[in-house]
Amino acid sequence: MPIKNFKPVTASRRFMTVVDRSDLSTKEPEKSLLRPLTRTGGRDSGGHISARFRGGGHKRQYRLIDFKRNKDMIPARVAALEYDPNRTANIALLHYADGEKRYILAPEDLRVGDVVMSGTRLGDRARGGEVLELRPGNALPLLAVPVGTIVHNIEMTPGRGGQLCRSAGAGAQLMAKEGKFATLRMPSGEMRMVYIGCRATVGRVGNPDHGNIKLGKAGRKRWMGRRPHVRGVAMTPRDHPHGGGEGRSPVGRKRPVSPTGRPALGTKTRGRKPSDRFIVRRRRTK
Repeated sequence: MPIKNFKPVTASRRFMTVVDRSDLSTKEPEKSLLRPLTRTGGRDSGGHISARFRGGGHKRQYRLIDFKRNKDMIPARVAALEYDPNRTANIALLHYADGEKRYILAPEDLRVGDVVMSGTRLGDRARGGEVLELRPGNALPLLAVPVGTIVHNIEMTPGRGGQLCRSAGAGAQLMAKEGKFATLRMPSGEMRMVYIGCRATVGRVGNPDHGNIKLGKAGRKRWMGRRPHVRGVAMTPRDHPHGGGEGRSPVGRKRPVSPTGRPALGTKTRGRKPSDRFIVRRRRTK
């Protein structure tokens, strides 16, 4: 999907770019796979702002995405490639042979009319077993994926559904398989071990040009539900640790901090997580 430019008929159009979606379906989304999506304005259950600068934006409906890919050995035809306002990636509508319909993340090089499947490796073809082809959109356990393959929508726990590499253009490379674990190189450069029975989808997530979009104007950000981001030094001491002072003043601390006082701008703040023991090498740092 190439980037589309505009004639500068207005000041905002001069630098504004969008992704060309001419190859996506223009029909209405599958009604049985839609759910209402309520907006919170960044407030939690107590009514307090927990995510700053949220509010407004266009009304949306949530598309139910099949992250588990658990309809094994049932072929599905790609009926349409569609836009999803809730994520950076596009989605594909699958029509299964048994009549069920599901949405999945659309990988690169997936076309309308293609047939995809999910399942396990049942044995070598010479012994009469079925082996899924390594084509974009097929989902299978990491045990059955050759080393060097690019995969996305990767599970961290078998049966839980894909959690890793789900944004536009994302993909992890299978580097090694040893014992019960497979080693993946994540898009960030991090090397991580994942249980070899976890499923992943072959290919890279589509819509890689999403990262090259230029919004062009502040109003387009408001359409997305994002309000203006205010600097901490422009606030009062009550609203931010950087606030206060006369005129233009520095942050007044040894280092910049977040609104809650945690270090910001370059300091590592990742806490301890149970999955840390599966990280072989941390991500690249500047």
